[in-house]
Amino acid sequence: MVLPDHGSNPQNTYKAMDIRMPEQIVDLSANINPIGPPTGLKKIWKDLIDEIVTYPDPHSVALRKSIARKEGIEPEAILIGNGGAELIHLIGRWLSRSNVMIIHPTFSEYEKACQINDCTIHHFILKENDWDLDLNRLKVTLPKMDAVFICNPTNPTGVLYSASKLEEIIMEANNEQCCVIVDEAFYDFPLEEITVAPLVKKYTNLIVLRSMTKMFSIPGIRLGFLMAGETVVRELENYQVHWSVNGIAQRVGETLLEEKDFIRQTQYMVKKEREKLFAFFDESQFRYSPSQTNFYLLRDPSLNEQTELFRFLLENGIVSRHTHNFKGLDGRWLRFAVKGELEHGKLMDALTEWKSRP
Repeated sequence: MVLPDHGSNPQNTYKAMDIRMPEQIVDLSANINPIGPPTGLKKIWKDLIDEIVTYPDPHSVALRKSIARKEGIEPEAILIGNGGAELIHLIGRWLSRSNVMIIHPTFSEYEKACQINDCTIHHFILKENDWDLDLNRLKVTLPKMDAVFICNPTNPTGVLYSASKLEEIIMEANNEQCCVIVDEAFYDFPLEEITVAPLVKKYTNLIVLRSMTKMFSIPGIRLGFLMAGETVVRELENYQVHWSVNGIAQRVGETLLEEKDFIRQTQYMVKKEREKLFAFFDESQFRYSPSQTNFYLLRDPSLNEQTELFRFLLENGIVSRHTHNFKGLDGRWLRFAVKGELEHGKLMDALTEWKSRP
């Protein structure tokens, strides 16, 4: 049995598990905003047809300037990418043959990007249940590393680390000439907005990744960006394919930067739905990760490995995300996206039925 490496595309999960896919499913495997794309994007959608008859700006100048104004940095400190995945793989090429530390459990794409570029990969596995960053243990490893990947909020646990804790790592790594890549793909989901983006002006060893896919529910468009020192941005840009980011994506990005009310609406909705779920999990004696974002880990403590629950939910039309390819989890948890009241009602019904089995 070979399960998919990522969430979404549930038909692949059903095929891998050799289960007939029901006509009606609830897909909780992909961490996309359940509200869908904002109204502002829908309003301009017809106008975007004009972008398909001309070549896009290969340097995404207008979008870079818009992001720079929002983040308070220079446009030259920004690189636009065809989704966060492209940027991760550009960083992998840039780090070719380096010693790289990956803090787990985390997004599997970091390791894949480093593996294909002949990096020597070291795994720093956080302790289960709170997944807190042990700074003292981490600092010991930094002198041997050329780079370290940190996800904040962390995918898949949803744990959010303070900016001060991250700066302590960045500062220590800077002293050791070690690059720190902080992936903030989900930074705009928690009500408490924590980011280290302003620190790119202070630390030349820092790269901050962002994705527009998750908050604005546009995975089919593919749009992300990174922020770093100008020298690093130029070096990474050298590896990027010309016209990597299409004209529609660039225009969409400029529009989405104005969607402050949409982001706030999403944050409150996610918090409300997550808290209702966690209250149910407490009552039903499930364990879950202390998530601050739009996804969380869940497990039935009566099981070690959760495949039986994973299968039961699939048979009942509920698609979760397995954790077999997350180091430090190894199938002991399932990951779920926070969605809406209807989807959660079906999830809670299925979990209640699971608990009531003889």
